[in-house]
Amino acid sequence: MALKIVYKICCGIDVHKTFVVACIALTNEKGITTYESHRFSTYTKGLKDLLQWLLNRNCKDVYMESTSKYWIPVYNVSKNVCSVVLAHLKYVKAIRGKKTDKKDAK
Repeated sequence: MALKIVYKICCGIDVHKTFVVACIALTNEKGITTYESHRFSTYTKGLKDLLQWLLNRNCKDVYMESTSKYWIPVYNVSKNVCSVVLAHLKYVKAIRGKKTDKKDAK
């Protein structure tokens, strides 16, 4: 996958009905990017854990696709702390390769 990362620390979230997969991209001073993924429940406790996970890694920029209505609780939990960008599903689906939750989040 050859997407250009604009922010030094950012997170992509793949949203489902019962869980979300989050992937944080951390880019160091040399331009090397490392990725860290984690799966969270969509219940309130899981979403609060997601927010704490983001804050522990100093991640304030979040991107997720607007899947049905499932993105709304994730947005509501994180909107006061993070800058959340919603993407239309049409543009996310255009990324090539076999689709997995981790790849979608990345």
